[in-house]
Amino acid sequence: MEKPPSPEPVTVYANPPSHHHQETFAGEMEYYSWFDEASIQDMNYFVKTITGIKSKGIRPDLIGSIIAHYASKWLPDLSGNVSAATVTPPPPTESVTASVMKKRFFVETLTGILPPEKDSVPCNFLLRLLRTAKMVGANQNYLTELENRVSWQLDQASLKELMIPSFSHTCGTLLDVELVTRLVKKFAGLDSEGVKTGAALVKVAKLVDSYLAEAAIDGGLTLPELISLAEALPSHARTTEDGLYRAIDTYLKAHPQVMKQERKELCRLIDSRKLSPEAALHAAQNDRLPVRSIIRVLFTEQTKLSRHVDWSPSGSHSSEPGSGPQCLSKREMNVQQAEIKRLRDDVLRLQSECGAMHMQMERLMEKKSSGGGSKGFFRWKRLGLGPSIRGSVGVEKMMNGEEEVGDNGEELEPRTPGNMKTRLVKGRTTPSRWRKSMS
Repeated sequence: MEKPPSPEPVTVYANPPSHHHQETFAGEMEYYSWFDEASIQDMNYFVKTITGIKSKGIRPDLIGSIIAHYASKWLPDLSGNVSAATVTPPPPTESVTASVMKKRFFVETLTGILPPEKDSVPCNFLLRLLRTAKMVGANQNYLTELENRVSWQLDQASLKELMIPSFSHTCGTLLDVELVTRLVKKFAGLDSEGVKTGAALVKVAKLVDSYLAEAAIDGGLTLPELISLAEALPSHARTTEDGLYRAIDTYLKAHPQVMKQERKELCRLIDSRKLSPEAALHAAQNDRLPVRSIIRVLFTEQTKLSRHVDWSPSGSHSSEPGSGPQCLSKREMNVQQAEIKRLRDDVLRLQSECGAMHMQMERLMEKKSSGGGSKGFFRWKRLGLGPSIRGSVGVEKMMNGEEEVGDNGEELEPRTPGNMKTRLVKGRTTPSRWRKSMS
């Protein structure tokens, strides 16, 4: 191909003013006006141009944006626009093999001129470049380079770009789960080294759970592949287990042939303590889960409820509204326990006294069975008083044998325990209506 004429030279600033940093990408392209349509027809000339502006000290992120923009001229797949990738078929005179080799050359060349600085190229562009590189069978060195770059910026990736199809004939899944597992493990290794922050790890955990929910529908996804990807992140990466539970439930629904032991192994990945109340309620009613997992979820929710009740302010221990739980000192707890013990002893003593009084009243009734003793017994019941109450009221009056005022039981004074006990002592005749009730 004949080399196009060089554009007119322009002044290049090593450190553009700050207002240029805030301009849009279209403004940046206008700023570097040597990039015209003629100059990008030849990839070799484009490489030389990029090398030239690198030597001028241009910011790496600007160079990465330039490469991402002009890469879509040769490879519409890298634009991120599905319609753009479908409306530009290869020329009729070009064979499929020639088209693949041309794309492979473009991908490997673009990968070679990427700025070495980290975060200089958008992560989604790197994922599209990696997908195209795997599709055209790029050299393994370039694939490894792209995987290392993507794993460094994995917290900036989107689910759409991460769902790279599998181009291997030996892979049984539609998505390249093994590739994503490698990327996540490399990112987790960066977290263990202290390079990445906890917020970035939480973002990746949410991304992985969403990816698992999509991949779980695939009938070719094996249980070891799912477990390997779920365990690629440390346990502290997930602040909530709802996403992972949804992915596992989707997998069990799409794979009903999973054995009972495999279900147990899969459900061990879920930390029931990190489930939201909605997810825990769903899990408790999910017949696809093993019984042991359901019991563990119920036990965890019961523990949460008990802890909430124990620490909630109540009664005299709540000082002000919304002040939160009150912690008692050891001395206060000992005082409360002593008070409870004293109250229990008092209750036992009163029950014993009431029992003794009830026994004494029964003996009096037996002695006066021919008299009016039964009258007092049934009037006690008419009052609705139990044995313990009967024996605990008016003991001195009963022992002193005070008499009751009234006659025939029809015009009696208010029925009080003292009056009733007096009738037991005086031994009046029981009316006929009480005799009928006793028979």
